[in-house]
Amino acid sequence: MDGLGRKMSDVLRLAERLALLLFLAVPASADPVLSSSNTPAGVGPALDAVFGQERIALAALSDAHLAALTQDPAPRTNPFARRTEPTIAYTAAWLAAQPEASGDAQFQCLKEALYFEARGEPIAGQVAVAEVILNRVADPAFPNTICGVVKQSNARGCQFSYYCDGRSDTMRDAEAASDVGKVARALIDGSPRTLTEGATFFHAFWVRPSWRHEFERTTQIGVHTFYRKPLRTAIN
Repeated sequence: MDGLGRKMSDVLRLAERLALLLFLAVPASADPVLSSSNTPAGVGPALDAVFGQERIALAALSDAHLAALTQDPAPRTNPFARRTEPTIAYTAAWLAAQPEASGDAQFQCLKEALYFEARGEPIAGQVAVAEVILNRVADPAFPNTICGVVKQSNARGCQFSYYCDGRSDTMRDAEAASDVGKVARALIDGSPRTLTEGATFFHAFWVRPSWRHEFERTTQIGVHTFYRKPLRTAIN
């Protein structure tokens, strides 16, 4: 293609882009007025033809179609963005608003574990222990039921020491039992598990288990420090 041909092709492409803007800027009842002062010699008729065809094509579109063409593009979403969940303030008011709780054997196992492991903790501390138990249920490395998790044994006896410490598992403090039952019910029913950032281990501050060096510390709530397995990447 010679220089003049390339130049005319560029002009025609520019004209196509301008046509839509001109159509939208000029009322339908008015004819577009174009300045030809900067039009290269010999391409005036070509521009007129292009604008005429654009005008005819756009006039044939429905109002809805035109509206869709002129809308701002929707913002792009990042499929890899971290999901966020609502933050809950686990206060006395939150606990008081929870209905009296009951449930099946799995509920009873969680309630019992919270009673013996965390009943003296602030409400957020009780929720955090419940998170650990439910995070374990969701982790293939642990049993897939609540009762299976809280009754799991290890080399030292039990994962949750209250279960095999030889003492009675009767919950004698009715008020505390009611409170941890409400926490258990809320977590089982889907309250977001965000306090411990996926922790599957915890210990009280007065013990120093050797495994604490093998895991990533996530938070401390009350007397308990929480840990999760370190995230593995392609380079570790």
